[in-house]
Amino acid sequence: MAEAQQDWNAMPDEDFRQIFRTWADANCPAELRFMRKQRPLYEEVKVWYQALADKGWLSPLWPQEYGGMGLNPAKHMIYVEEWARLGCPRIPDHGIGLTGPLLLHYGSEEQKQFFLPKILSGEHIWCQGYSEPGSGSDLASMRTTAVRDGDDYIINGQKIWTTLAHCANWILLLVRTDKEAAKPQQGISVLLAPLDLPGVTVRPIPNLREEADFCEVFFDNVRVPVSALVGEENKGWTLAKTVLSHERIFLGAPTRPEYALARLQALAEARGAFSDPAFVSRFAKLRLDVYDLGSAFERFARVLRQGGELGADVSVLKLFNTELYQRITEEMLEILGEEARFNDDIEAGDIGIDAMNLYLDSRAPAIFGGSNEIQRNILAKAVLRLPG
Repeated sequence: MAEAQQDWNAMPDEDFRQIFRTWADANCPAELRFMRKQRPLYEEVKVWYQALADKGWLSPLWPQEYGGMGLNPAKHMIYVEEWARLGCPRIPDHGIGLTGPLLLHYGSEEQKQFFLPKILSGEHIWCQGYSEPGSGSDLASMRTTAVRDGDDYIINGQKIWTTLAHCANWILLLVRTDKEAAKPQQGISVLLAPLDLPGVTVRPIPNLREEADFCEVFFDNVRVPVSALVGEENKGWTLAKTVLSHERIFLGAPTRPEYALARLQALAEARGAFSDPAFVSRFAKLRLDVYDLGSAFERFARVLRQGGELGADVSVLKLFNTELYQRITEEMLEILGEEARFNDDIEAGDIGIDAMNLYLDSRAPAIFGGSNEIQRNILAKAVLRLPG
């Protein structure tokens, strides 16, 4: 049972930082810190998930009346910063970060009362059914359909790159409910569906490490009740954009490049790479770029703290972050050469560094959350005002 809430936003920032840091440091198990796996399963981090739930700190942005902390942007930034600094593992967060906010903004009271408590308890673990084959960055071209049949919708189609779908029991779905709409962004709706319904098939997609972070999900005449609709029929595009907007700045947070740079430095010191002037020059540039990324992130964060809205230029953060992270991990492989192998820690002083895992981890962020090519198009159109 969550503790009684208090007004965190009335507290000085540094007091809140100290309270959260102290509690998280004491309650996040040491064996879960700085996990090699970036997307752990619910069962792997259940202890941490439940500790946050029992404390009432699982959903920082939800209103307190629905079990959240009700943090303003300034306090939420502190929450995220301390989480990353302590190396706390990522928890299954599609329910907390996507389904929950969607229902809070657009759901019926019945949907809120049914779904929100089950997200907080861990009874419902969610995945996000957005992307499809041929409809990833161009999400509006999606083809999965939901046809009204009396009091039901009948769903047919396929979703892909559905993160941890094989470990979820519910899915947040974008479906096309009007195939005759004038624009592809029109005629899209949002449905909530359990994954154990007849006609649903979940197929994991193993990666190079033989881990199955992603899945493809097939729908063959799957029936869900009309009550599964969130908001208005054919208005789902607006809903989808709203719930994704919260993540834009956090895709540019400097935590992963900072972590990787510290590992690169330890590795370089252990292998004598700093005796090479060329490496020293490259390392100095990487370090300065990490400082610049931190400064840029702080500039955008300050806008949120002051209650402002982020513009399209926040896409710069994701580009800078992801490409810097890749360059840092590439330097690790330059030092190690053929010694870099999957799931093989390299000793560097008193720490072990899985350089190949970091290298592989740095590839994905340039694709998810809107590929870097799409981010460049956004900047060209919305910031530089270049012609389409």
